[in-house]
Amino acid sequence: MLTDEEIIDGCLEGKPRFQKLLYRKFAPTMFGVCQRYFNSPDQAEDALQEGFIKVFGKLHDFRREGSLEGWIRRIMVTTSLNYHRNNRKHYFLEDVEDLYDGSEDLMFNNDGFTMEDLMKTLRGLPPGYKLVFNLFEIEGYSHKEIGDMLDISVNTSKSQLSKARRMLQRKLLALYDNENPLNNA
Repeated sequence: MLTDEEIIDGCLEGKPRFQKLLYRKFAPTMFGVCQRYFNSPDQAEDALQEGFIKVFGKLHDFRREGSLEGWIRRIMVTTSLNYHRNNRKHYFLEDVEDLYDGSEDLMFNNDGFTMEDLMKTLRGLPPGYKLVFNLFEIEGYSHKEIGDMLDISVNTSKSQLSKARRMLQRKLLALYDNENPLNNA
């Protein structure tokens, strides 16, 4: 099995075999990353393809200081965000400077839910909620970083996260109540 270093070197030499190896190694994981940002698998696939075009075009910039997977993941997230940025109309409808009261957000707890349940529910969130939730909860960005990436205020980011958490909790609890036979007795 080839190392990431060997695959990178082969790609940089323009060898299609190594490009195929890089794609096959990371595409399934990166498709999962892209899917978190889109409702449609087709849109996620488009972002994945566009992201890999960027990966191959910028591979010479990879400094080999961190993990290749982390570097590719960042490109996929950025590509997905750019897609939304270029196609958004009203993701963040409210000026929430005054709406966010600083009260403690609900903590998200996924005990008892499958990953499939969570992903299906997450895909059903409004686009603005989904973007902020993914960036904060899954990718680990701060509200300031999210605000800079999405060109929104820190308070809007906090509000979108809070609303996303509440909506996810409501939807997952409703799913649990509907599927738990003890609750329907």
